[in-house]
Amino acid sequence: MIILIRHGQTTTNARGLLVGRSDPELTELGERQARALRPLLGGVREVWVSPLRRARATAALALPDHDAVVHESFIEVDYGHLDGQPISVVSADQWRAFESDHDVALGDGESLASVDRRVHAELDALLADSSSWLHSSDEHLAIVSHVSPVKSATVWALGVAGSVAWRTRLDNGSITMIATRQRTPSLVHFNVVPPLV
Repeated sequence: MIILIRHGQTTTNARGLLVGRSDPELTELGERQARALRPLLGGVREVWVSPLRRARATAALALPDHDAVVHESFIEVDYGHLDGQPISVVSADQWRAFESDHDVALGDGESLASVDRRVHAELDALLADSSSWLHSSDEHLAIVSHVSPVKSATVWALGVAGSVAWRTRLDNGSITMIATRQRTPSLVHFNVVPPLV
């Protein structure tokens, strides 16, 4: 099974800013969210992580006994010059275009179609490898990442168009679980948020 984790709250999340490739720290709440994940992560044998600090910090707090391996494919979408800006700077027309056309990028950054290509390539490789953690019922791979890559993995598991991701909500400090059923991806849980301790 693959357990996908969205990092805990960051300083920019708390301020309602677009957060792509910028590298803010976790807030105190974000650290608590990361620690609260521990009881849900039994059986994890390997940890992959985005190169960004918020994902690495979440991994260190949620899975302190594991050395995380950086996988660039699970970095957040690039918002270009809009990264770190208030969401209000994006016009209604820009949002409509971004949501309706998966090949459109915000701020001359990266399209969500590009996110899908890199995330789906990694997941396709795991699916093709019969010895990967994806095919194990009791030993798991945890991937600590961001909202866009986790939603991308979700649409991959469901076998639906990437635009379906806009009809989902993914909270900070949540887990999403993907397994296989007869060698076909299967979404087991989505956006599970444990109680804070």
